[in-house]
Amino acid sequence: MLLGKHETFQTRSSNMKVISAGFPKTGTKTMTVALKTLGFNVYDYMENSTILGKDWEKIFKAGGTTEDFRRMYENVDAVSDVPPCYFWEELHKAFPDAKIILTTRDEDSWFKSLVTQMRSVESSWTLKLMSLLTPSGYLSFNILSDHCVGRVIFGLRDSLFWKPFRRVTLNELLLKLKFRKHNSHVIQNAPPEKLLVYNYRQGWEPLCKFLGVPVPDVPFPHKNKGANLVDEYLATDPIMIKIEKELMLSLATILVLCCIGGYCLFSWGPTNIWNFLCSAVEASWNKLV
Repeated sequence: MLLGKHETFQTRSSNMKVISAGFPKTGTKTMTVALKTLGFNVYDYMENSTILGKDWEKIFKAGGTTEDFRRMYENVDAVSDVPPCYFWEELHKAFPDAKIILTTRDEDSWFKSLVTQMRSVESSWTLKLMSLLTPSGYLSFNILSDHCVGRVIFGLRDSLFWKPFRRVTLNELLLKLKFRKHNSHVIQNAPPEKLLVYNYRQGWEPLCKFLGVPVPDVPFPHKNKGANLVDEYLATDPIMIKIEKELMLSLATILVLCCIGGYCLFSWGPTNIWNFLCSAVEASWNKLV
């Protein structure tokens, strides 16, 4: 049975149905779009880091329980990318009926794509400013992406956003070992009847058969070609667009404050401003003592 071009398979249960356990750069963005096309409500990285950012921060720092994962995703059909792919086993304990998809690709092309992606993130001043000047960006990029995902999942010691004078060191051997260990762990520990090892080049047929849904009458998607995720997200992702608006507001506020400061400096002179600040500090100190 084929779905019409603008139709989707509508899921009904509130329990999670799909855990995409593939490591980043194995077609996770393509899988997200494919699952959305099939009618699933999907949480990818941006949804996880902004909507559930505080929960994930707590899990990385102090741990989490099965009840935590069940509460976080009680109304979500599917998850993809980090952090969920790394915690696929804990998610499956919370939702034992969910099916698991391990997206894969050959190791060398995976590493090449990962490096391209990380260099793109590392060189983006828009993301740097978002991570510093917006509440959502600070949580998503600074705390989770840098301090949690980067260090725990990939083993990076340096910051992707604020590494002065030189680029982040990407150890090819260690990163490939993490990739192999993750894939092997999923294959060895996921229930065989609930696991699909999948390459996006296989298209709709094996994916839809595994999920028990009709094949849609649309071409299979291919997202994040050439690891150009940053530009694509900035242009199209609604959460990123929201963070961009936060950044514009922050920059406008800084500009207004600088103008006020410049006007005061010009009108009062640096000596009078200094005397005013000293008097204010002295008055505050006298109140304290």
